[in-house]
Amino acid sequence: MSRLTSARYPWRFGLVCVAVVALASVIGWRIIDLHIVDREFLQAHGDARSVRYVPIPAHRGLITDRNGEPLAVSTQVLTLWGNPKELMGERARWAELAQALGVDGKELARRIEINAQREFMYLARGMTPEQGVSVLKLNLDGVYARDEFRRFYPSGEVAAHVVGFTNVDEQGQEGVELAFDEWLRGVPGKRQVLKDRRGQVIKDVQVLSNARRGKTLALSIDLRIQYLAHRALRQALLDFDAKAGSLVLVDVQTGEVLAMANQPTYNPNNRRNLDPAAMRNRALIDVFEPGSTVKPFTVAMGLNSGKYAPATVMDTRPGYMQVGRKTVRDVHNYGVLDITGVIKKSSNVGVARIALDVGGEHLYSMLQQVGMGQDTGLGFPGERVGNLPNFRVWKPIETAVMSYGYGLSVTAAQLAHSYAVLANEGKTVPLSLVRLDQRPEPVSVMNAEVASQVLTMMRTVVDEDGGTGSKARIPGYQVGGKTGTVHKTKAGGGYEDKKYRSVFAGVAPISKPRIAGVVVIDEPRPKFGQYYGGFVAAPVFGEVVGGALRLMNVMPDNLPKPAPEEPALAEQAKAKQGGRS
Repeated sequence: MSRLTSARYPWRFGLVCVAVVALASVIGWRIIDLHIVDREFLQAHGDARSVRYVPIPAHRGLITDRNGEPLAVSTQVLTLWGNPKELMGERARWAELAQALGVDGKELARRIEINAQREFMYLARGMTPEQGVSVLKLNLDGVYARDEFRRFYPSGEVAAHVVGFTNVDEQGQEGVELAFDEWLRGVPGKRQVLKDRRGQVIKDVQVLSNARRGKTLALSIDLRIQYLAHRALRQALLDFDAKAGSLVLVDVQTGEVLAMANQPTYNPNNRRNLDPAAMRNRALIDVFEPGSTVKPFTVAMGLNSGKYAPATVMDTRPGYMQVGRKTVRDVHNYGVLDITGVIKKSSNVGVARIALDVGGEHLYSMLQQVGMGQDTGLGFPGERVGNLPNFRVWKPIETAVMSYGYGLSVTAAQLAHSYAVLANEGKTVPLSLVRLDQRPEPVSVMNAEVASQVLTMMRTVVDEDGGTGSKARIPGYQVGGKTGTVHKTKAGGGYEDKKYRSVFAGVAPISKPRIAGVVVIDEPRPKFGQYYGGFVAAPVFGEVVGGALRLMNVMPDNLPKPAPEEPALAEQAKAKQGGRS
């Protein structure tokens, strides 16, 4: 039957033969075309399976203090990653891998099994090159490495709240690292490499773009002064069993922050057991009622009005006064005081009388102009501006309590900024955490003569007997300041009976002011029955500012006068000189 069919249709066999020959010719031509004519096609597909583009990590910018001392640097590290699909074939050596990585074997096995269908998982990040190489020497399938950088903070906990820190990918998370992240962040480069089937680089082909390191950032902080502040503040907390504390020092002429310390603090190089409360930069975030440290500005308002002069006499007897249904009290009955005495003795009655006489609107204007309730200009993440209630027609008691620092709130940095105005002849400049090459243009917000008069009054608080801030004295320098002891507010309103903030704000040296500073100690436990700002916070100010003035080579303005020569010794000296001549 088949022979009969073939005989009837002889053309079918020929058609099949022609088709086979044509197909073979097409295939042959395509092979020739791909290998000779169109070689780029196969080359491109081959390269797609072996040529890779690898990022070149970029150095994050260096952070230094004002003198070039490093505060944050980036060091090269190795990151190990694995391909779980390949690692599943190395099950027998998982324990060996875990030991080399320094991790728990069961946990590593669990992670590999969970990611068994994936092709990427981190094994360890931020290893030293020596540690990473020891793991790679195991020659396990599925274990690979790549270069990265890790941030290191040489000053540790001393400048942690200012500098902040980055995450494992070197992205700013807190402090200056976050505020200036774009400035500090580098731009990664790109290189073309050849890899084998295991993903190992076998050849560097070319660099397509070079990595650009981040820019260096010089802060205004002086690390030497920062160490002094850190040490003194920590000791104060230990001495008085206090909850927390803050210290801010400002260059009054430029607005540069020379030191900003907080306690408790943390080590940014080791954040495993980090307490979130210790991360808070209290000097910029915690607000409090400034208490008696506001009184110099109330007095400045009175002097500026022309109704008062430093010698103006005020009667504060009998040590209290009625304002509506409320009573304003002094700690003691100070009797008759001049305006300087009101500051020296810290009389609530005295400043309340001034404020009620001049008016709440003028008080509000003065406090606003010196920076209370206003932005400091730092641009720090999470910084608060406090609260200065907008003026309306204040009740008399509102004006009275505002005059001695209640009813408003500030940060330690704001208060230091305000005192810098007094020290800078009544001129204000924005605060800066970055070193400035040129002095900013100041803005006058207070009469220069009034500022000078208030500074002279503040000197009596520290340098004269009977002043509340005598423990802030600095040998060789004239110091002015004001103490404050403030009841802490309750969460539901009102004030705590036995919880205080002890505050000291001051300026030095008085003859030519260079530094303004604030010390705040939160909840000091009474020691020898004392928890006042003059007893707790003032000594910290004296110790730190004294060290800062010497480090900055500021000329002393209060050296003891040489003792006069006795007449007999003078005559003997003249006789000797005459004999030699």
